[in-house]
Amino acid sequence: MPEQEEKVQELAGHLFRHEAGKMAAVLTRLLGFQNIELAEDIVQDALLKALNTWKYQGIPDNPSAWLYRTAKNKAIDLLRKQQVLKKIEGDLVRELQSEWTLTPTVNQLFLENEIEDSQLRMIFACCHPSIPYESQIALTLKTLCGLSVNEIAHGFLTTEETISKRLYRAKEKIRSEKIELEAPSEDLLRERLDAVLHTLYLLFNEGYNSSHPLLLVRQDLCAEAIRLCILLTQQGRTNLPKTGALLALMCFQASRLDARLSDDGSIILLKYQNRQLWNRDLISRGHAYLVSAASGEELSDYHLEAAIAVCHAFAPSFEQTNWHQILSLYELLSNIKPGPIVDLNKAIVTGYVESAQRGIEELNKIEGLERHYLYHAALGDFYLQMSDKPQARSCYEQALPLTNSNQEKQLIEQKMRLCE
Repeated sequence: MPEQEEKVQELAGHLFRHEAGKMAAVLTRLLGFQNIELAEDIVQDALLKALNTWKYQGIPDNPSAWLYRTAKNKAIDLLRKQQVLKKIEGDLVRELQSEWTLTPTVNQLFLENEIEDSQLRMIFACCHPSIPYESQIALTLKTLCGLSVNEIAHGFLTTEETISKRLYRAKEKIRSEKIELEAPSEDLLRERLDAVLHTLYLLFNEGYNSSHPLLLVRQDLCAEAIRLCILLTQQGRTNLPKTGALLALMCFQASRLDARLSDDGSIILLKYQNRQLWNRDLISRGHAYLVSAASGEELSDYHLEAAIAVCHAFAPSFEQTNWHQILSLYELLSNIKPGPIVDLNKAIVTGYVESAQRGIEELNKIEGLERHYLYHAALGDFYLQMSDKPQARSCYEQALPLTNSNQEKQLIEQKMRLCE
């Protein structure tokens, strides 16, 4: 592939991850929530035009501004067509019907503060209670956060077919019930906040441990999740303790990103990470957010996960980590947020605190992770620790085909060589 074309494709991918959700939010605010697919089409058209134009004419000085201008112009052209205007409902219809007010209205919505407002509207609209809970999250991750169906399936531990069906049902619900892209009242807004926070949690996790075969860590997704969470903390109605606790958790986890991979892209396990590379500024910010989130009587799962992350953040070394405290926190977490992933982490920590045998016993009690590579890899680690190399190798062999990540495959293969 020619160098210029490769640069353009790389830049377009970057802009899609960073800007597509913002543009989709503004365009959906403009066209109405029922026309969400039309908004997505305009974004895709703008990106395709960027690919084709920049390849021959060169990359503009401000690619992001070029992309926004293109999307804005496409929207204006579309809104001049009567058949499109007839499909639009909401508080902007009158301004869009007049040629005198059409362009100024569109320009106004593309201002930075209006983009942020549109994003918040979009998040809470996608989490409308008429839409099934898991479909709400899938819709937000797809439309606003730009995740693929495969990436969303990875976060939900399910299949692409299941996610596609959820997205279809969500969009059908929006059309059939004519759900509006509106800022809900305070009571409704708080009702929807759990789904919004869960969405940002999954977005961050996809960045921290990506389903992409070649990119284990996607810092852009982590940064976007943090940015959107900060937006929520800046709004009085959504700046609740659990919002701050989630932001604290993200900061603690993001502080380790630069230490997770070697120069050649190989995974560095927590035990072997250079803690000097951990971002102390992010750890300090996370600690401040968590202290602030401790006000009130609420104890959410994000509080507990952030507390676990604190134990890691301030431990001088892996061996000096307060594993007993972490185990106690996982036991509390399993009561608030029961599920196989929490049980997996609790079992692993049990193995650290008590013995490898106890870790194996706890892992064997878990159901629902038969297709999860980390489950089999954890069993293999404990068997290897007990010098049962044949059993350890068997577990690693089960883990190997269950991940698409090249780095994770490489790590498992390294462990398999220790079993020879």
